[in-house]
Amino acid sequence: MKELELSKLKPDEKAIIKEINLQGKLKYRLLELGIVENTELKLIKYAPLGDPIQISIRGYNLAMRKETAKKIKIEKLDEWRKQW
Repeated sequence: MKELELSKLKPDEKAIIKEINLQGKLKYRLLELGIVENTELKLIKYAPLGDPIQISIRGYNLAMRKETAKKIKIEKLDEWRKQW
């Protein structure tokens, strides 16, 4: 099991959220938006200067600061499926 930061994902790659290393209001806001452990997401694209990133999760697109994405641990979907 190889965990990465969400910010390391490449466009069009899919992953499963494994851990959210945030505190306070930002963590609770992300939880309200459906960013919870064991949820599948897809990286859509990076902004031209690399920040923010755009992800697709639970049927909607969300822009997120790269600094926030660094604190979300993921596992690429292909690697996750190999375990099952």
